[in-house]
Amino acid sequence: MSTHQKSSFIVLVCIVAALGGLLFGFDTAIISGTIPYIRSYFGLDEFGLGWAVGCILLGCAIGALAAGKVADRYGRRYVLFACAILFALSGIGVALSHHLYLFIFFRLAGGVGVGAAAMVSPMYIAETAPAGWRGRLVALYQLAIVTGILLAYFSNYILADTGSNNWRWMFGSQVLPSVLFLVLLFFVPETPRWLIRQQRLSEAMKVLHKTLGSLLAESEAREIQKSFAEQKSPALSILFRRPYLPVLIIGISIAVFQQVTGINAILYYAPVIFSQTGVGAAGSLGQTIAIGVVNVLSTFIAIVLVDRTGRRRLLLAGSALMFLSLSVVALCFSYRYFQHYIVLVFTLLYTGAFGCTLGAVTWVYLSEIFPNRIRSLALSIATLALWLADFIVTWSFPVLSSKAGTSFTLLIYALFCALAFTYVYIRVPETKGRSLEEIETLFIH
Repeated sequence: MSTHQKSSFIVLVCIVAALGGLLFGFDTAIISGTIPYIRSYFGLDEFGLGWAVGCILLGCAIGALAAGKVADRYGRRYVLFACAILFALSGIGVALSHHLYLFIFFRLAGGVGVGAAAMVSPMYIAETAPAGWRGRLVALYQLAIVTGILLAYFSNYILADTGSNNWRWMFGSQVLPSVLFLVLLFFVPETPRWLIRQQRLSEAMKVLHKTLGSLLAESEAREIQKSFAEQKSPALSILFRRPYLPVLIIGISIAVFQQVTGINAILYYAPVIFSQTGVGAAGSLGQTIAIGVVNVLSTFIAIVLVDRTGRRRLLLAGSALMFLSLSVVALCFSYRYFQHYIVLVFTLLYTGAFGCTLGAVTWVYLSEIFPNRIRSLALSIATLALWLADFIVTWSFPVLSSKAGTSFTLLIYALFCALAFTYVYIRVPETKGRSLEEIETLFIH
């Protein structure tokens, strides 16, 4: 296979896997445009609204927790098949819901698919991509997430004038990308590392030949086999003992910091936040689309930089810029200064800083720092922590904003940005340019 053919195969396979992120972004962000309508339809107060918006994230936590064991037993690819089906069914179910309990049930079901895809898609890419490409290709997953978010914003904007059932059409629109993802999964192979773990060496070699070429495939297969030597499926308890506990703590911390720095409060409640600055409903939806566009563009920057600049530097730069941006926006709300689009500009700067740093780099870092033996299980735990942190932020935002004010709420997120910077500076090592097996020796002594 020529170099061009190898490159094309690697990119196409990873793009398909990354589409799990598109469904993730679409499914979680579609709620933003429906908030005024479902709040009125179901008669929700601040606590009820936080629950309706955030309940999907508890489903995500369940999906993340279960996906590791299922992916180890049945394969990464078949878990992604299940996710695509859950995405489609949940969209139909939410769209047809006439009672809040059914709305919550189908949002939770969709969340299970989102949570599983959030864990398995980056893992699939990390286990398939060559070391020199891994950062950029896993960052494709974040690009797919933010593209899904942007598509959800456009979908909301287009469907906003379709009548009293507009929110139903908004939720139902996620069926189309779900079916696309399901069809494309038929054309991708299983990951070579999972195949070797299952003693299916000949199948693994076919994939390695397509990704690395005949000269490197044999040596890579030996390294992977060596990493699995004398290893049985780990019990959960092993993660909480040395030598694995330190790397698990780092993974959980990075995952939690991605969420408690406030990004999804901004993404999910952007129309509500912008409406407080005096713009109308159409203006707030338009400014929300601007956030989606910046989110996508900044992720392209991450794809370019993550394998050049490295993971650690990007995390540090992003945390600092996000702290600065949120602090300015918080001050604007505190002094009711909404002139000259200052709130919009610094919200866009915050979103852009997140998109090219914590947004993309977190998934890259989580997909590569855990050793082969515990990767699925440890990634499940880290992703579980991410979703629980996301739920707390999403559920609490309307409550905090109502009781303590938007300014105070944003200052809390800014403080977490400062804490993230400090933690990364002290505890997080660089991993760029290393194979997964080399990274294992970096963290496990």
